[in-house]
Amino acid sequence: MAELTQVEYGGWATNYQLSNGLIDVIITGDVGPRLIHFGFTGAGNEFYNDPDALGYSGDAWQLYGGHRFWHAPEDLTRTYLPDNSPVEVSEQNGSVLIQQAVEPETGLRKALQLTMSDDAAHIRVTHSLQNMGMWPITIAPWALSVMGAGYRCIFPMSPRGSHPQDLLPGNALVVWPYTHMDDPRWTWGKKYVLLQQNSDTDAPQKVGSNVEDGWIAGTRDGHLFVKLFQHVDGATYPDAGCTIETFTNDFMLELETLGPLQTVQPQASIQHVEDWFLFRDVSTPNNDDDVDANVLPRVREAQAQVEGQSS
Repeated sequence: MAELTQVEYGGWATNYQLSNGLIDVIITGDVGPRLIHFGFTGAGNEFYNDPDALGYSGDAWQLYGGHRFWHAPEDLTRTYLPDNSPVEVSEQNGSVLIQQAVEPETGLRKALQLTMSDDAAHIRVTHSLQNMGMWPITIAPWALSVMGAGYRCIFPMSPRGSHPQDLLPGNALVVWPYTHMDDPRWTWGKKYVLLQQNSDTDAPQKVGSNVEDGWIAGTRDGHLFVKLFQHVDGATYPDAGCTIETFTNDFMLELETLGPLQTVQPQASIQHVEDWFLFRDVSTPNNDDDVDANVLPRVREAQAQVEGQSS
């Protein structure tokens, strides 16, 4: 059974570790909502941590690292509001609830609910946005996991077809003005896209897509991190239709999922759920065949477990 204990971490006095003996996640209590550590028990952190920001308690926005919760579309002012204030952490019906105070600039309240499996390397992360303001607001929940150096992202394209049988587009691939498709960190397969973090170059890269199969993954040193989410058919997603995005620079790689854009009425809330799974002994893929052989079976295992719990 998962247990919650108070721990010190990174210079902050108040943090909470949730562990089932297989995996651990550490919640910051002095800032947030933020999950600053995630990994196998007794092993290292899969997330990146900013050494210059750990323990910070000032007014400026900090990357911190770990897993953070934003609302889309991205805006230089609204999105980067500091999450530097203490959060309320409580246990409720076998889950852990992390609640932020209302953002005075937006009227939004962020919350994370963590539900960890008793006997598997699996945790469900439910992201909630509540509109505490006086007017409706159109937003999308946006979940960003900041992975450590050396991580490689993997996400699937929609099923491939042939010409002239398939005349309509299969899915969107969204690039940013600074995306360079000839950058060697990209691998453009027929079925999958791969992005490798490389500390030797500081040029940022980003791409997004509408992944209908509902997963994005990352791998490093034999560990595979899988994030599952629900793709809502017919919904409008931010950033030209992205359900996933990935970003990298010289020190980290992000695995991001997004919920649909929704108009949230005063006092109402919306949710976005990710299911996290961590696997051992998975070789880093270099091409489509590697993903099919080493990554996809674990993704299908994770999806089957979630479907089994829901049935």
